[in-house]
Amino acid sequence: MKSTVDLAIDAPLPRVAELFANPANNPEWMDDLERIEPVTGELGRAGSVYRMVPKKGQFGGKEFVATVLKRALPGEVQLALDAEGVSMVATDTFQRVSDVKTRMISEEIFTFKGIGAKLFGLLARGRIKAAHRKHIEAFKRFAEGHAAF
Repeated sequence: MKSTVDLAIDAPLPRVAELFANPANNPEWMDDLERIEPVTGELGRAGSVYRMVPKKGQFGGKEFVATVLKRALPGEVQLALDAEGVSMVATDTFQRVSDVKTRMISEEIFTFKGIGAKLFGLLARGRIKAAHRKHIEAFKRFAEGHAAF
């Protein structure tokens, strides 16, 4: 299953990319995330791994393990996220619109493992896409509120 969110953020490209690429910022804009726990590597750098611990009752109670696959700032960040029954690759690209506006395209591709997870993915397609949009819109508000260096 694939979900894409494309939106404009009223903040400069370098700032938007840097804010997004730093996993330590995630709990500030992801309202369903309790914390980030570094596992290996320098947090946010290519090859680093960290755990995403949800707030109680969120993400279906699943912790995701994130691996930074690519960090090519200010243009792109790519993550692999794995949890029981599901894996996802998130590719987020950033394009300069003007000195103070950035276009962000966030693409998530989900792979569900096992018949139960595949059925869940099929039934929850709309909720998953809505959650993706909600997260990226929350990041937009966060980035616009932190636009100044």
